[in-house]
Formats: sequence, structure tokens, C-alpha cells
Amino acid sequence: MAKYTGPSNKLFRNFGVTDLSNRKLVSSLRQTASGQHGAARKKLSDYAIHLNEKQKIRLTYLVSEKQFAKYYNKAARTKGVTGTVLLQFLESRLDNVVFRAGFATTRKQARQIVNHGHVLVNGKKVDIPSYLVKAGDEITVRAKSADFVKSVMEPLDVAAPQWMTVDANAQKIVFDRIPEREELDPEFKEQLVIEYYSK
Repeated sequence: MAKYTGPSNKLFRNFGVTDLSNRKLVSSLRQTASGQHGAARKKLSDYAIHLNEKQKIRLTYLVSEKQFAKYYNKAARTKGVTGTVLLQFLESRLDNVVFRAGFATTRKQARQIVNHGHVLVNGKKVDIPSYLVKAGDEITVRAKSADFVKSVMEPLDVAAPQWMTVDANAQKIVFDRIPEREELDPEFKEQLVIEYYSK
């Protein structure tokens, strides 16, 4: 599977990703596309608009093309509004939950924390970042990893989303419920993603 190893910030700027998974960098980065002509206005085709929105959401959650397509197909088969269900799947990923709770500075770091086996889900070690957390699941940090995760958490001052309860001192997250669409990023236009895959 192809993996992008170039400069992430340049890639994010090209697709208009404002959440760069790094709270410290969001305000300081330019919002125009990279390159000499990045600020030039370009008339995009319908296909380019649909593609850009799909890439923006995919890069925000740092998932591969193959993974994103699987999430879309699963969302299309699930009862409910396909676009909303798609975003809910992405929000329920274990690495994203760890990031949202403030246990990591970036989504990449959250993925590494999960990959290295630092977290438990309902008391069992889970080292798969794409693991989908369910309502009522309890995510905790392994005792041996407590100091490491604490060192990451200390400089952060992040308010936990309404759909999860975070106890920073106990290093525990309770995923209370699946978030509603109005609680998720209002900049996402998931209908364009549906149109992209419907062609």
C-alpha cells in the first residue's frame, strides 16, 4: 500500500485542511495552497470540488484511501444518513478518541500511543488505531505507560467533547455516546463525498 512520506503541512494546505491535528500550528500556518501559484484563484470542476472535500476529511482523520472507501461502504449499508454515519465512524476510531480526549498532541501521536499498546479498552489491550469504540466503552492507560502519557498530557489544556467523559488524573476516558452531526466539524461537507462515490 502506497504511503505518503512528504511534508504533511503542504499536503494539508493543498486540500484546505484547517484541523492539522496539531493545536499549536493551526493558527500559524497559511491557509492557501502550497507552491508559487498557491494563492491564485482557480475555477475547480465539480469533480475537483468533490475530490477535495473527500481528501480534506480523509486527511483530517489520517486514514488511507482504502480505509476511507471501506468506511464509506460500511456507512452506506448502515441505517441512517450516510454522510453523518461516515463521520461518526471516523470519530469513533480509537486513535481519534485518544486525541480528542487530550491524551496526545496530534492524531499521529495518538496513533503511535495506541500502536505501542499503551491503552486498554474495557481492561484489554488494543493496539489497533482503527478500532471502533462503542458507546459505554472505557479507555484507560496501562499502568506502565502512565508516566509517558502524563508527560504528553501536561502541556495540553483541551476541553473534552460532550460525548465522552475524561478523567485526566485517572487517565481514563468513557465514550458515553456516538456524537450527533451538529457536534462535529461544521466545515465538513459530507454530501460532496457521497456525490464523489456515487459517480
